[in-house]
Amino acid sequence: MRDDVTHDVPALHRRSFLKYTGALGAAAALAPSLAACSSGPESTNDTGGGGGGKGRTLTAVIGYGNDGSWDPTQTASAFAMAGNNHIYEGLLDTDPISRQPYAALATQVPADLNATSWKFTLRAGARFHDGKPVTADDVVFVFDRILDPNTQTLAKGFFASWLKEVRKIDAQNVELVLKFPFPEGISRLTLAKIMPKHVFAKPGAWDDAIKGLAVGSGPYRQTAHHPKSNTTFEAFADYNGPRRPAFKKMNWLTIVDAAPRVAKISGSDAGAQIADNIPYANIGQLESGGMTVAGGAGMNNLFLMFNTQHKPFDDVRVRQALHYAIDTEKMVQVALKGHGKPSSSFLNEANPAYRRAKTVYDYDPDKAKALLKAAGVSGLKIEILAVNVSWIVDCLPTIKSSWDAIGVRTTLSPQETTAVFTKMDQKQDYQVVAAASNPNQFGLDADLIMHYNYGPQNLWMQYARWAGNSVAKQLFKDMDRATQEPDAEKKKAMIQDYIDVVAEQAVLYPVVHNELMTAWDPKKLSGIRPQPYPGINLLQAKWV
Repeated sequence: MRDDVTHDVPALHRRSFLKYTGALGAAAALAPSLAACSSGPESTNDTGGGGGGKGRTLTAVIGYGNDGSWDPTQTASAFAMAGNNHIYEGLLDTDPISRQPYAALATQVPADLNATSWKFTLRAGARFHDGKPVTADDVVFVFDRILDPNTQTLAKGFFASWLKEVRKIDAQNVELVLKFPFPEGISRLTLAKIMPKHVFAKPGAWDDAIKGLAVGSGPYRQTAHHPKSNTTFEAFADYNGPRRPAFKKMNWLTIVDAAPRVAKISGSDAGAQIADNIPYANIGQLESGGMTVAGGAGMNNLFLMFNTQHKPFDDVRVRQALHYAIDTEKMVQVALKGHGKPSSSFLNEANPAYRRAKTVYDYDPDKAKALLKAAGVSGLKIEILAVNVSWIVDCLPTIKSSWDAIGVRTTLSPQETTAVFTKMDQKQDYQVVAAASNPNQFGLDADLIMHYNYGPQNLWMQYARWAGNSVAKQLFKDMDRATQEPDAEKKKAMIQDYIDVVAEQAVLYPVVHNELMTAWDPKKLSGIRPQPYPGINLLQAKWV
């Protein structure tokens, strides 16, 4: 899914990038080991096992595609990441809301988070879904892939700056050796899902993972996967970890279009018990039908990305002008129905490292006109290349009317998400991209969030064609220095200072941060907590 994605990924060649986004995996045939269990229902059907009783199937609706990469070291697909959190375990995992780490495959969280060596003992009796035991060799296998300088993965951007190596001590014990103290790394260990070496070291297995092959040690095992339709799960009988499965079977449907997604959980004969990505306009309807609808506010945002090699967007004054011109309060009220805020920093206001940026793009059309005039720009015509995510599409008319009002003739061009970013990958010319992002999928720490979007080898900086800029080069140095700063308060101040540069430059920058809504049937499910990022987590949910 490209609508909830911006990543800290090294530049990839075309084939690797398409694999990573899922564009190749979407239509590809499944690996034989997975295809053997893939006969089953399409997305409009349940998986059977319905009716009453604790053994019935939980049916969930995910408002994002399930046809992106399922490789945990590569994926940023909302559907796949949510699914993988039920299938796989890290040494440590994090609570989906507080993001506090807890022991998953490891037996405990290290006592000294400022140490440069963390040792972990694996949980006794932990097994993969094929029955084989989890060993230190599997842990080393995954981290070696992530840290391999010749293998470009999304996860590398979360680990390579601070993690030196992972060593096997014996069959049940491993050591992580850090380059410098980095307590934030503890929460990032959930992003290194432990995968069986005996499965994924085989030739072609990483391609199979992209297409949907998933074998972990978590509470649920994947039983079938139909790209563009549904993915099914079953409780793993041999799971002996901390978050036991409460549902015997689960069927997760992918329904990207808003109307059928809402219809699937509406009415007395609703075909599902929970859905994410609820449109704001449908909240009242669902609540009146007895559903609970609740939101999570975080980093989810609509951002603009400019092609800085396409004049006049190389001029910072033009980029700033176009931000100042947007009536963000109108966007929040009309498109988001009040469930959002105009951005006042790259970070959302609830982030612990938040500070109001020195440059805030409050609605100021006169200032926008003055900046365009100062830049010598008149008669500007812009085509906004946008993803067709429903809430983004709802926001686009406000951008158009705002830009039209300052004399910038604006054309909207919403397209399938994969189509937009295939053009980016092919280095096709463009002016402005409007899309959605939520780095909270990966965590809350500001260092992660900023590196997710900015860096010399970052994929998005390649798209924006800005990495070679002198301001960018200094920014990247400042970011690296902040990563290595041992004092937490100094680090936060350094991050806030370089975010001021990011705000001023407005190369890739949020317009609004919005709330994500989840709906569920409280008569059937308990323990549901809405996430401030796409997807669902059912590891602490149960039948009523």
